[in-house]
Amino acid sequence: MNILQINSSARRLHDGQGSVSTLLANEVVAGLVARNPGAKTTVHDLAANPLPPMDEATLGALFTPGEQRSTDQQARVALNDSLIGELQAADVVVLAAPMINFGVSSQLKNWIDAVARAGVTFRYGANGPEGLVTGKKVIVVTTRGGVHRGQPTDNVVPYLKVALGFLGMTDVDFIYAEGLNMGPEATAQGLAGARADIAAVLA
Repeated sequence: MNILQINSSARRLHDGQGSVSTLLANEVVAGLVARNPGAKTTVHDLAANPLPPMDEATLGALFTPGEQRSTDQQARVALNDSLIGELQAADVVVLAAPMINFGVSSQLKNWIDAVARAGVTFRYGANGPEGLVTGKKVIVVTTRGGVHRGQPTDNVVPYLKVALGFLGMTDVDFIYAEGLNMGPEATAQGLAGARADIAAVLA
């Protein structure tokens, strides 16, 4: 089994302190590895090593024929190619997706922009778009300071369902840790609920 873990918090995790989404995603991956001895894990911590945004220079590199790209353009496309290769090779994708101002973090958006490429991870045909990244299991750990599950304020889950599905990833489980900024009791309940979700997903 190949496991790809994407930590997209703006905070790193230090000695159990910091990013709760990363903490819980680590627990998901540890559970997967325990159940699949010999599993290979690739981890990207986008707080420690953020990805560049989809800007004009990136678009210029992607739309320039390979043989005409400058050294900088070649390096930029090679970075996205490597991220796409990791996604294609993965059997399970674990996304740590904290809610930031009602949406996903810029770090996670940059990763999605990097791996979404026409003709490679999706294509347009006579019947519309077709996702080419198929056969993956995706587990999303989403953390929130308040309680947003099933509410109009939750733009994380709808967006990720659309974005992942567009690329062909439709087998997606969501693990919620909510109320994390609402006091110690709410935090404890949010973490306990998330860990119960993790146990159910891994069962």
